[in-house]
Amino acid sequence: MASAAEQLAANINFQAFAKATELQKRIWFTLGALVAYRVGTFIPIPGVDIEAFSQAFQGQAGGILGMFNTFAGGAVERMAVFALNVMPYISASIIIQLLATTSPSLERLKKEGEAGRKQLNQYTRYLTVALAMMQSYGIAIGLQGSPGVVTNPGWMFIASTVITLTGGTMFLMWLGEQITARGVGNGISLIIFTGIVAGAPAALYQSLTLVREGALSFFGMLGIVLILAAATVFIVFIERSQRRLVIQYPKRQVGNRMFMGESSFLPLKINTAGVIPPIFASSLLLLPTTFLSFVGGQQDLPSWLSWMPGVAGALGYGQPLHMALYAVLIIFFCFFYTSIVFNPEETADNLRKYGGFLPGIRPGKKTAEYLDYVLTRLTAIGAVYITIVCLVPEILIAYQGLPFYLGGTSLLIVVSVTIDTVTQIQSHLVAHQYEGLIKRSKLRGGGGIKPR
Repeated sequence: MASAAEQLAANINFQAFAKATELQKRIWFTLGALVAYRVGTFIPIPGVDIEAFSQAFQGQAGGILGMFNTFAGGAVERMAVFALNVMPYISASIIIQLLATTSPSLERLKKEGEAGRKQLNQYTRYLTVALAMMQSYGIAIGLQGSPGVVTNPGWMFIASTVITLTGGTMFLMWLGEQITARGVGNGISLIIFTGIVAGAPAALYQSLTLVREGALSFFGMLGIVLILAAATVFIVFIERSQRRLVIQYPKRQVGNRMFMGESSFLPLKINTAGVIPPIFASSLLLLPTTFLSFVGGQQDLPSWLSWMPGVAGALGYGQPLHMALYAVLIIFFCFFYTSIVFNPEETADNLRKYGGFLPGIRPGKKTAEYLDYVLTRLTAIGAVYITIVCLVPEILIAYQGLPFYLGGTSLLIVVSVTIDTVTQIQSHLVAHQYEGLIKRSKLRGGGGIKPR
C-alpha cells in the first residue's frame, strides 16, 4: 500500500497549485530574481569598447573562455558586470570545504551546527571577495593588453573594473542565497542553469547554420541529437536511481500494548554529489586558465613569463591535458563531496539511538563500516557516470565545432537542476495539502489526522 505522502503526491493537480499561495510567491520571487540576473548580463562594464572586445573574444571563443561564457549566460562575450558570475564563490566554497577537512578549528566549526555553518559561510564570503578581486584584476590587465579594447587605459580603468566585477559577483552570491531562502531550489545552481538555458536558442541556431553551410552533415546533426536525447534519458535514470538499505526496528511495548517491529528504507543515491563535481572541476580549471589566457596573450611578455602561452595552450578546451585534468577533478570531487554530505558514522549512531539496525549487521561500528562500503561503491559508479556524461559530448564539441551549450556538463546541470526544482515544488505542494487536511480535520472536531 502506498504511503500517505505518495497518495498525496499522486493527487497533486492544478487546483492544488492554485490554492498554494505560499508556493506561488516563492516561484514568482525566483523568476523575478532570475530576470534581474539576466538583465545584468547585458550591462557592460565602463571603459570597454564592446565591438572591439567582441572581435577579440571571437578568437578565443572556442577555448576555455567559451566554456566560461556558457556558465555566465553570455556575460563574458559582452564583458558585462556579471562576467565573473558565481565562479569565485564556487572556488571559495571548494577551498573552505577542503580546509575544513584539514584544519582542526574549521572542523570544529563544521560540527557546531547552525552557528558553525554561519561562520564558515562568512569565511566563504570573505574568500569570494579576495578571489573575485584577483580575477577582476587579471581581466583588467588582459583587457588593457588587447589593442583597442579599452578606451582610457590606466589605473582608473583597473580600479573601476575590479570594483564592478567584484560587486557583480557579490550581488549574484547574495541573490543566490535569497533564492535558496525565499524561492524554489538551490539559488547558485539555478543561476548557472539560467545562464545555460538562455543560450540554448542561439546554440540551436548556430548548429543549424553549420548544417546549412555544409560544415556538419544532416546525419551527423541527427546523430548528435540522438546522443543528447540518450544522454538525457540516462541522466534522469541514474539521478532517480537509489540503493535502498532495509532498516528494521525491534518490537516495543507501550503500556499493555505490544507494537510489532517496523521496517523502513535508507535510500542511497548512486550520484550523491549531484552536479557539484563538474561545477567544482570547471571552476578550478577556469581559475588558472582564465588568468593564463589573458596575461599570456599580451604582447611583449617578459622572458620569465614566456612559459605562459604554452601552458595556456595545453590547458585549452579540448586539449588532452584539459580533458585528463577535468576527469580527475570530477572523480575527486565525487568522493570528496559525498564524504561531506553523508557521514556513515553519524548515520550509524542515529540508527542505534532510535533502535534501528540493518539486518545481519551489528549496530555501531560495523554498521558504519557497511554503510561506507556500500557508499564507496555507489560513488565509484556515480563518478564513472558523471565523467562519461561530461566528457563524451565535450569531445564531440572539441572536434565537431558545436556550441558549448550542447556539452555534457551543461546537459547534466540542466537536467539535474530541473529534477531538483520539480522535486522541491512537489514537496511544497505535498506539505500544503497536508496542512489543508489537518485544518479541515480540526474544523470537524477531529483534532487532527488519526491513523487508520
